[in-house]
Amino acid sequence: MSKYMLIMRGTDESNAAMMADIDREMAATRAYIEDLLKAGVLLAAEGLDDPARGVVVAFGGEKPVVTDGPYGETRELFGGYFLLDVSSQEEAVEWATRMPAVAGSKIEVRRVAGDDEVPRGSEAAGVESAGRD
Repeated sequence: MSKYMLIMRGTDESNAAMMADIDREMAATRAYIEDLLKAGVLLAAEGLDDPARGVVVAFGGEKPVVTDGPYGETRELFGGYFLLDVSSQEEAVEWATRMPAVAGSKIEVRRVAGDDEVPRGSEAAGVESAGRD
């Protein structure tokens, strides 16, 4: 089994469409989560708060620059995720196609790299993989 993240991405327009009928959208999402649970593939699912309440930490100069949201030129925003434990990318994609989503939304399907895929020199550089003790 492999872990795959289904990353929910929306635009201002698709987010507004979702909010226009939020009760129906939430009911459909709860049913989707029940299906994931029954199949035994759901590891985690979270939605993110309004991007206007976030900040961006940009690196490029001597010091990182912190800027309040919203994020000016962003066309699509990461709105949340589902983390699945499935047998293949094809299975992850199949679950993504079943997700209730409004027109204009996108679901990005990405495999989560395993601990054994961390580059060898990373520990020497002070980077440790999550979950290692």
